[in-house]
Amino acid sequence: MAHAKAHIPDQAEVVTDRILTVPNVISFARLCLVPVYLWLLLSGSDVAAMVVFAVAALTDFVDGQVARRTHSVSKLGKLLDPAVDTILMMTGVIGVCLVGRCPWWIAILIIAREALLLIGGGILLERFRIQIPVIYPGKVATTLLFVGFASLLLNWPTVPGLELADASWLPGFGSSSVCLGLMVVYAGVALQIGVTIHYCVQAVGKLTEARSSHGL
Repeated sequence: MAHAKAHIPDQAEVVTDRILTVPNVISFARLCLVPVYLWLLLSGSDVAAMVVFAVAALTDFVDGQVARRTHSVSKLGKLLDPAVDTILMMTGVIGVCLVGRCPWWIAILIIAREALLLIGGGILLERFRIQIPVIYPGKVATTLLFVGFASLLLNWPTVPGLELADASWLPGFGSSSVCLGLMVVYAGVALQIGVTIHYCVQAVGKLTEARSSHGL
């Protein structure tokens, strides 16, 4: 299974062994912003934490584009870039849960999903040379989550509850008002679940095909 950030390699793409490249520097800078974000958030600096998180999330697109446009794709970058995205996703949801603006089951679900894609994708690629191509809804889901987290960091704007289910573990579905960002996170999680099911189905199909071709 490919991570949501992975991409289908271009046949003309040349991968280098260089470590000090502009894309790698950007990825490392993004990684350094993660503890800064958590420190600011836990210190009560919501606006500053949101700005740092937004910068780290928005530059997700920059490093990959720079690497491809400057032909500086590296082996380290192909590992570092998705790793930073995973760390940012996990710390983003953990942060908003720590300050009580998001239920913990969402953090558990997102972290489990990231672990599944990372471990499962690694096994498929290493043992069977299988890579599942990323679909556009996966990128939309990631964007929704990042936007939702940023809104939750500010705890603004608020919207009325849906009044569908009065459950403490499902804020926003009762009568109490909640931050709009939480609703965006719900949408992102729902889309992620659908995308993950798609990846699992694709992985099983490709694995079955690979085993059949080798007479296993």
